[in-house]
This record gives sequence, C-alpha cells and structure tokens, in this order.
Amino acid sequence: MEQKRFYLSDTDKKIAGVCGGIGEYFNIDSLLVRVAFVLFMFSFGGGLLAYIVLWLCAPHKNGL
Repeated sequence: MEQKRFYLSDTDKKIAGVCGGIGEYFNIDSLLVRVAFVLFMFSFGGGLLAYIVLWLCAPHKNGL
C-alpha cells in the first residue's frame, strides 16, 4: 500500500499549488481550500503566513 503524502499540485494551481495539493490530499475541491485560506487570512491573519510556509516547505511531486 502506497503511503499518502502531501505535494504541491502541478495541475491545480493558481499561484504555487498549495491549495490544489491540499485539495488532492484530502480529496476535496481546491476552491474550498482557497476560500478557507482567504477567510483565515482576514479573520486571524495567519492564512498568508501558512500559505508561504507550505509553499517553501512542501515538495513538488516530480522532485523539483
């Protein structure tokens, strides 16, 4: 059984593929993830920081 891992999405991305990757990992629509990041950014201020950290730390599926 293959271990499930989080990767930046190469196909479903608007900026870096973070939300698309989260959507693929949890098998949900990436639009819901994008809306959650925007709401988190405006309500708590941490959405942008979380997005940047995931962008810098998450691997690409093809290893780039």
